[in-house]
Amino acid sequence: MNKAQVIKKLGPPEVMCWEDWPLCDPKNDEVQLRHTAIGVNYADTYHRGGISHPWPVPAPPVVIGFEGVGIVESVGKNVLGFKEGDRVAYGIPPLGSYSERRNYPADKLLHLPKDLDERQVAALLMKGMTAEYLLHRTYKVQVGDTILVHAAAGGMGLILCQWAKALGATVIGTVSTKEKAGIAKAAGCDFPVVRSDKSFSEVVREVTNGEGCAVVYEAIGKDTIQESLDSLKPMGVCAAYGHVSGAPDPVDIIQDLGRRGSLFITRPAIMHYVAKRADLEKTSSNLFKAISEGIIKANINYQYPLKEAVRAHQAIESGKTIGTTVLIP
Repeated sequence: MNKAQVIKKLGPPEVMCWEDWPLCDPKNDEVQLRHTAIGVNYADTYHRGGISHPWPVPAPPVVIGFEGVGIVESVGKNVLGFKEGDRVAYGIPPLGSYSERRNYPADKLLHLPKDLDERQVAALLMKGMTAEYLLHRTYKVQVGDTILVHAAAGGMGLILCQWAKALGATVIGTVSTKEKAGIAKAAGCDFPVVRSDKSFSEVVREVTNGEGCAVVYEAIGKDTIQESLDSLKPMGVCAAYGHVSGAPDPVDIIQDLGRRGSLFITRPAIMHYVAKRADLEKTSSNLFKAISEGIIKANINYQYPLKEAVRAHQAIESGKTIGTTVLIP
C-alpha cells in the first residue's frame, strides 16, 4: 500500500499523519512515479496551515508538497516522451509529493539529467527555477549590478547569492544572526547584514555611494518592505516573491513608488513564469546547467525520513534552519 503524510484537518505540523493513501492507475496524460527524494519548501507550511499561496490547496484529506524526484513506474496511454524506468523531477503542482508514490501530469514533468544527484535536485528544483526567473527575467542581473537579497542564508537566499555572484553582481544580503552572515558570505554574499544590528538600507547606500541597488529580492514582507524600497536606486525593481513576516501593508504608488524615484514593484510567482511548456523547459534547463557547472549547490543541511515530515516542518517554522531540507521516502 502507498503511504503518505495525510492531512485531514489543516493546522500546525502535527496535523500530518503517516498512513495509507490510495493510488489508482495513472490517467491517460499522467505517469506514476516512485519518489526517491522530496523537496521541502516554506510554502508547504502555508499549505498545511490552510493558506492557499502560491497555489490553491484541495479540501482535506489532502497530501501537500509540490517538488520531488523519482523513477517512472508506469505511464498513461497518451503519454509521449516518458517511459518506465526514467529518472524524472517536478517542481510545481498539483500537490502530493509528500508520498511514497503518486500520479503526476506528464506535461509538467521533467527528465532528470544523468549527471545530477537526485537529492540535490529535489532540494533545488522549485527554488532554483524561482531563482532562474528572478535573476534572468523579473530583473535581468548584469555584470556590475548591486543587488539586495533578503534571508540570504535561507534555501532561496543561498541560491540567489551563488547565482548572482556568478553573473557578476555585488551582493548585499540580510540575515538574522552572525552565524548566518558567515554562511551567506561563503555563498557569495559580499556584504551580509544582520538586520537587528544595522539598517540594511544604510549599508546599501554605503556600498553604492548613495545611489541605491538595482533590485531587491524581497522575501520577508511586512517587516522589511518599506526599507527595501528605500534601498533602491531610481527606477529600481522590488521583486516581492515572499512574505515570511506577514503580508506587507498596502503600497502607495504615488508616495512609496513615485516619490522614491519611479520605482517598480512586482509580485513574481512561478506558476506564471513556467505556465508554458517551453518556458518550463527553458527555465529548468538553465537551472540544470547551473547545477552541473557547480554554479549553485543545494546546501542540504537537513534530511528527514518522509514519515518524520512533522519534525521537518517544526524545524523550518522555528526560523533556525540554514540551507535546504529534503525528505527521503
